[in-house]
Amino acid sequence: MFGFQGHPSSIARREHAAALKAKHQHARTAPLAGAASSSETRRSDQFRPMAAVTIVDVSYVAAPPHAPTKLNAMEAQWVDAPLLQYLLLFDADDHLPPFHDIVQSLRSSLVATLSTHAPLAGKIHYLADTGDVAICCSTAEDSGVRFVVAETDADAGRLARDEDHDVLTFERLVPEVDMTSLPAPVLAVQATRLAGGGGVALGFTVHHAVADGRSLWRFVEAWATTCRGDAPPQPPPCFDRSRVRMPGGDDLARTILRKYAPDLPLVTTTAPEVSQQDRLTRRTFSLDAAQIARLKETIVAETQLGGRAPSTFVAVIALLWTCAVRGRSIPPDDDVFLFFFADLRGRLDPPAGADYFGACLAACLATLPARELHADGALVAAAAAVQGAIQKMADDPLGFWPGWEFLNMPGYGDRTVGFPSSGGRVMNVSGHSGFSAYEAGDFGWGRPRRTENVTMNKDGQVELVRARDGGGVQVAVSMLCREHVDAFQSELRKLLG
Repeated sequence: MFGFQGHPSSIARREHAAALKAKHQHARTAPLAGAASSSETRRSDQFRPMAAVTIVDVSYVAAPPHAPTKLNAMEAQWVDAPLLQYLLLFDADDHLPPFHDIVQSLRSSLVATLSTHAPLAGKIHYLADTGDVAICCSTAEDSGVRFVVAETDADAGRLARDEDHDVLTFERLVPEVDMTSLPAPVLAVQATRLAGGGGVALGFTVHHAVADGRSLWRFVEAWATTCRGDAPPQPPPCFDRSRVRMPGGDDLARTILRKYAPDLPLVTTTAPEVSQQDRLTRRTFSLDAAQIARLKETIVAETQLGGRAPSTFVAVIALLWTCAVRGRSIPPDDDVFLFFFADLRGRLDPPAGADYFGACLAACLATLPARELHADGALVAAAAAVQGAIQKMADDPLGFWPGWEFLNMPGYGDRTVGFPSSGGRVMNVSGHSGFSAYEAGDFGWGRPRRTENVTMNKDGQVELVRARDGGGVQVAVSMLCREHVDAFQSELRKLLG
């Protein structure tokens, strides 16, 4: 039996999952709707053995009592777009401890970490009397963070090193959570032993209304440093929603909820029901520090007036946007769109603070005619459009509509951004080139071999994190057709020289 130690008011309740095992095993081995790919990918998947994942143990790790935390308007719009799912992969080359010891360390350090991250052990509740949605912690039997222990026959080396994602297996290595109605859990984690004791997968599912990417990786960093026996990062997280002063306050949050989740406590999520005939092709590659430096130099050199080099984020997404448009047959006079998020913590007045834990984002939308991204100087045009979108948001972060209420943006409120009806004209960027996912994910046995966003369910979606070496940028791309991914990567090679 796996033991744990932690704060005396924290408890870990185990449910030995014998009665649930068959149910979970069936759910994990059946094909999942919701991911996607081309016919070529479907054919290649047919030759890839279906990895079976068996749930062997489920427990709940609770936290000290915490007062309810009402979601603000910026977070309320995520109630119907809830999933953040990430996967960390470690293989045998990392000289891992025995799996039993890994699980014990993960669970005990999670107990300690929740002492400063208590809302993550709660659930999101609909408060019918007021019309609010809040994070509430309780002492119910299924309260706390659901901690799943599993095993699989999937090969650790292949999962960690293949450029193309094994989508079906990745989806089985993150915990399944029902977010179609409230109350819904904030966080669940899953530790899975990979084939032959050759590696470990650590997956987590987080409700996006409670955390954005920055908050998520700060939590992972705090958990990992505690697991290593080091002092957690300072300052501790702040869950005080008064740090974000929204115009209209609670009334605005209720209006947003009525608009995007009118049937509460039932939730109709925005994730598309993508058929298996349209399974996405997802691929990961990296840009090294030297390539990024040359990219910035190219943009500066091609700018007639010269000037300061763009940031890594601006330069990289300008490059990726150009490659995405050039890799598709889009009429030259059609507008193409680049959709990405900006962190508002430091842009508010007063600032929310770097320690603010929540979803504190504004969306930015850059637009250009497709022909400009085929012309000479495309990188300059793309970078200028990206920088212009950021500046427009920064000039008035809360007054900039529809930046923080991003579901109202053209093509998003009607659920078409990044889906087949957009005709491939939209690239949707998640993550950030500055997110130190690999450094954050060092739990004491080295950096993960791979980190991936599992919920890349849009055609034209791109995910960024800092590369494993700490100097480059890891890029994951998701597209409906393998040919589009191949063309995207071919254009990337050309532009990088």
